[in-house]
Amino acid sequence: MRTLCIDLGLKRIGVAYSPDGVIVTPLPAIIRRNRDQAAGALLVLIAEWSVQRVVVGIPMGQQSEAEMRRRVAHFMNLVSFGGEVCYEDESESSLEAEALLRGEMRYRRDGRIDSMAALVILKRFLKV
Repeated sequence: MRTLCIDLGLKRIGVAYSPDGVIVTPLPAIIRRNRDQAAGALLVLIAEWSVQRVVVGIPMGQQSEAEMRRRVAHFMNLVSFGGEVCYEDESESSLEAEALLRGEMRYRRDGRIDSMAALVILKRFLKV
């Protein structure tokens, strides 16, 4: 199943894609200017990659989990995605992403860390 994972942030949305549930690759992050622009950019990616399922990283087991699910549901309504939406724990995903990229690049706020975090989240969800 073609799956897109997003690591939803206030400034950037990290994105990763899996065409088959085995191979996972990061995609360029969406630079978020406002909700409508971000939702439109995500919808373009969903159509471009023929996505059937979206996995969203949220902090599970914390007091904010219910609030995050509500915010994500609102955002996904703006996207108008008719497929399956799943949630996966995003705890420590940014730290894992930074460790994966350590030594390969200087830290920039261009979204690479965010998309690598989405890759980590998607790998957890797919158990690969």
